[in-house]
Amino acid sequence: MNGTNSPRVDDNELALLTDLYQLTMTQAYWKESMQERATFSLFFRKMPPNRRFMLACGQQHAAALLSRLRFGDEAIDRLAGTGLFDPGFLDWLGDWRFEGDIWALTEGTPVFANEPLLEVDAPIAHAQLLESLMMNLVQLETVLASKAVRLVMAARGRPVVDFGMRRMHGVDAAVRGVRAYRTAGLAGTSNVLGGLRHDLAINGTMAHSYILAHDDEREAFRAFARHYPGTTLLVDTHDTLEGVRKVIEIMRDEPKLGVKAIRLDSGDLGELAKGARALLDEAGHDDITIVASSGLDEHKIAALIEDGAPIDAFGVGTQMGVSADAPVIDLSYKLVEYAGTPRVKHSPGKINLPCRKQIYRQVDAQGRYVGDIIALRDESGISGEPLLRPLVRAGKLDDDEMARADDARERVTDAIERFPEDIRHLAEGESAYPVELSPGLERLQSRT
Repeated sequence: MNGTNSPRVDDNELALLTDLYQLTMTQAYWKESMQERATFSLFFRKMPPNRRFMLACGQQHAAALLSRLRFGDEAIDRLAGTGLFDPGFLDWLGDWRFEGDIWALTEGTPVFANEPLLEVDAPIAHAQLLESLMMNLVQLETVLASKAVRLVMAARGRPVVDFGMRRMHGVDAAVRGVRAYRTAGLAGTSNVLGGLRHDLAINGTMAHSYILAHDDEREAFRAFARHYPGTTLLVDTHDTLEGVRKVIEIMRDEPKLGVKAIRLDSGDLGELAKGARALLDEAGHDDITIVASSGLDEHKIAALIEDGAPIDAFGVGTQMGVSADAPVIDLSYKLVEYAGTPRVKHSPGKINLPCRKQIYRQVDAQGRYVGDIIALRDESGISGEPLLRPLVRAGKLDDDEMARADDARERVTDAIERFPEDIRHLAEGESAYPVELSPGLERLQSRT
């Protein structure tokens, strides 16, 4: 059993990572013998004000995890101890296995307001049990991937590396975040576990403490470069340009050290990069690249590039790790069909689209995306590329569909280039990209 103060959630506890009302409602369905199939849709109604699209991420991870969710003996015993649940219901829960279908966007699909990221078709108790954990898994990775892809766009082909682990919201976010960063197109991460688990290059240099622990900055550079030939040296502990001169000196004395890059982590990054570039080029080291970090976000990166700063790569930490400007999307997981009947919530500002759905992405003759249509899943006569795909059928994962997650990085790059230019703008504002309802869905929405 996991210790009460442990930050880790063990596999045998995962089914308990839910809100209480999921379990109390499920028990109520069981008592009322409500066993008909239901469809729940996961979506958001409104784009964050500083996003023009979101990058769907985490839904395949969620599908894989939830398809094997179990209430083991220990979990059942702990629920029994609450006094809230009938013994018969706990027996049912102990035998429970997800038996439904999950249709989802492929990892890395740009998505817009009211478009389902996924839909769950299952007996209502089965689908209800997934709500809280499903939302948690998809929320985090979608938020982080959507922030990271903006940094990739701002860098215009220059590598962006994740430096954000230390200020992220817990160890789970730090590790799963790397998966989102890989999808978004980041070049690497300083997070060793995250990089190894999610197959993203591990990058890093040194901290200022290494320089300060030595009596002489030049000798600190020399020692580190001897330990790690081809390394990157942090040059701004004392005087940045003087630090660059010391790098040049050790390279003159020991060319075999092969310093690959210098890193700037404070001050006016643009002016310091220009000064450092001039010194390096004058000394014949035009092959030594410049990496910049220190409080960067997409707007600062774009401004540096616009100003002609000779920076070859960027390290981004806190602003990306917590998605500081848009840390949440208001995801909803709503019942849209039960027992073959459309279900619609009519609360002001919280209306949802009924029934099982499909998204069709319209493509012009040049292969560019020109608009989306949200339609009924079985509606005929709708042109375009269907985006929701079956990841889980009768509780079993579709291995071919799951394998598509490995291609997410390339798919993101291709998709963004095919959208109208305005969705790539970093400034606050809405995209003009059209998302419309199909005739069938519009009629049903009006009727219900």
